[in-house]
Order: sequence, then structure tokens, then C-alpha cells
Amino acid sequence: MSADGTAPLRVAEALALIRGRLAAWDGHERVPLAGAEGRVLSADIVAPIDLPPFDNSAVDGYALRHADLAPDGPTTLPVAGRVPAGTAAEVIRPGTAMRIFTGAPMPAGADTVALQEDVRREGDLATFPPGLAQGANRRRAGEDVARHSPALRAGHRLDARGLALAASLGLDHLPVRPRLRVGLFSTGDEVSEGRADPGAARIHDANRPMLSALLRRAGASPQDLGILPDAPQALRARLVAAAPDHDLLVTTGGVSVGEEDHVRSAIGAAGELTLWRLAIKPGRPLAFGFVGATPFVGLPGNPGAAYVTALAILLPVVRHLLGTAPEPPLPLVRAGFGQVKRIGRREYLKVCLRTGADGICEAVPAPGGALSSLAASDGLVELPEDLAVIQTGDFLVFRSHALG
Repeated sequence: MSADGTAPLRVAEALALIRGRLAAWDGHERVPLAGAEGRVLSADIVAPIDLPPFDNSAVDGYALRHADLAPDGPTTLPVAGRVPAGTAAEVIRPGTAMRIFTGAPMPAGADTVALQEDVRREGDLATFPPGLAQGANRRRAGEDVARHSPALRAGHRLDARGLALAASLGLDHLPVRPRLRVGLFSTGDEVSEGRADPGAARIHDANRPMLSALLRRAGASPQDLGILPDAPQALRARLVAAAPDHDLLVTTGGVSVGEEDHVRSAIGAAGELTLWRLAIKPGRPLAFGFVGATPFVGLPGNPGAAYVTALAILLPVVRHLLGTAPEPPLPLVRAGFGQVKRIGRREYLKVCLRTGADGICEAVPAPGGALSSLAASDGLVELPEDLAVIQTGDFLVFRSHALG
């Protein structure tokens, strides 16, 4: 129970509350394929052509009519032509074979391709072994994606794989959601920026560079708005001024209950504070609300806690606003450690992956301090709220940093 009698919310409860207050965007714009990485599709991509666009050979070999093969022994056929990739399809004569190369169109009438290493070639004659299945090594037009069928769905976040599929369909522009404009602040008189020595009792700001990278990868457009001072009126004024020009405001620090933690009171005065405690470790002080009509997420100031709560809360908020498709279930890894934790609180542990003696992937705590362990780790394991004891050999949900 928090100091004001409000129980911290579980992560799932907090996300349900936040999503219930936010509507996904319905706008879109068209962008060049080359600039679409990381963007979220706003409409289904319907294939304008078959993929592959024509029947073709999957291997280097010999195209033939399966009906010309002997049913129970080798078959020798004359080689009547040659079909390199990129040439127009030819017509095969009954009782002949044609040399063909990977990706080349199947000659009309041919339905099977024999691997070149399975064929004995003597001059213009090719001998084929028995047992070649009809249709072997032939790729049919549209077997990957059929014309007029959905190739990529709305909500898909584009990466190298999706861009490759779109390019193979001949598309040079794609419909995507507008980039989410995220105003990003740090808070606190102890926080400094730049390469200069911050001086006594001050620290370099790690949070804005870290969160900017996470937000860009999620398809948002973060805008660095600097550092908010520990001065309530000035802090509130800058948040209010930034709200109309952004789709989401994010701060780090200042959401706890200390005498110099002014963000929480500023949000309450400038708009609405919906939640401000999360049953999570690290990252208990977390706020969500509105500055005017603009959604606001306040993350902890500690960089490790800011990273965890960004993955647990901030990025799901961004994905919800962009209409991104739900993430697939996260994989499980075996715990190579034991630990006791508090019931009712979800905890995240930075881990490195290794291969156990039996070949199974397992996780062990990452070495180092707060930020060095984050940099050294492969991801986070999730310790659920209702779990009290983690034993070596238990399987836990694992989130790779690559998914952030």
C-alpha cells in the first residue's frame, strides 16, 4: 500500500486501465519503401501480382515432362534447349529435356525438374534415375503469395523481412501510421547533459538517449525536450507548453513521493493523474495521466528502472496508439539461478544466456552494476507476481533486448 492508501497496480491491470483510456490512431500516410523501416502499416498490403510471378525452377538442373520418365528404371532423353534465369519461357517438346537454372521460368509443358547432380550427362543426352516425383523442384506461380491475397496485415511493424516481401511485390510506397510525436523530458537539478564534467553532485543523463532509441525502434518519433528543473511552477509550465505539439509526453524522475519529486503534482494540476504506483521491480514509481488532452507517462529516474518500465508500460502504450499488431508470446528460458521474491510484485532480472550441459538455453544473472549489467545482458527474465520462489531449472518468460 502506498503512502496515500492507494495499492500499486499490477502490470496487466495498469495496461488494461491505460488502453481503456486511449484510442488507437486511424490516420495514415504513404512513404517510400526505402524510408518505411520501423513504421506500422495502416492498411493491409494486398498482393498486386503472384509471388513467384510464374512457374519456375527451384534448382539448377533439367526440366522435363514427368510422363516421359520410365516408371521403373532410368530414362535417357535428348537435351533440346537451355533456359537461363531471366529469359522468356519456352515450349518443351515431348520426349526431350531442357537444361534449366534456378529461377528460370518453366518451359511450357514441363512439370518436373531433376537436380543436375542426379543426372548423368553425355553430350546431348541426359540420363535420369528412377523415383523422381512429379512436380519435384518446381515452384508454382503464387505458391508464396497469391495475387489479390493479403501479403502483410495492418498493424505490422515493418522490418527487413516485411520490406523484402513488399519489394518482391513491386511496391515502392507503403501506407503507414503517422509517426507518434513523443516529447521526452528528464527531470532533476542533479541531471546534466553533454560531454563536459557535470560537476560535483551531478550526473550525466542516460535516460533520454536510451528511451529515444527504444521509441524510434517502436515506430515513434522522439523529440528531446531537455531537462525539467526541480521547480514546480517552471516544470508545470514547460509540460503544458509542450502538450499541444506532441501525441505523448514522457518524463523520467520526479514521480515518487520525495519533497523534490514535483512531476506528480504538476500533472495533477495541469490535467489528470490516472495512476502513479506500479507493483513492479525495478520501477515502482510510475505515473500515467494527461496534460490537457495529451497522454503522459512518467517513468522512474533510475536508468535501470526507466528501461524496465519502458519495456513493460511505455512501449505497449506506443504500440497501442499506433495500432501495432499484438506481440507474439515470448519464449521461455531455463533459470540457471535461484531467487526469492515478494508475492504480488512482478520483477524483471537482467540476464545473460548460456547453453546448459544438456544443450538447453538457460539464463543467469548479468554481471556488473546498474548500467554495466544492462549493457552486458542479453535480455530480461520476468518473475510473475504470484511467484515467491524461483528454483534452478524453472522456466521463465524471456524478453530479448532486440524486441524492445
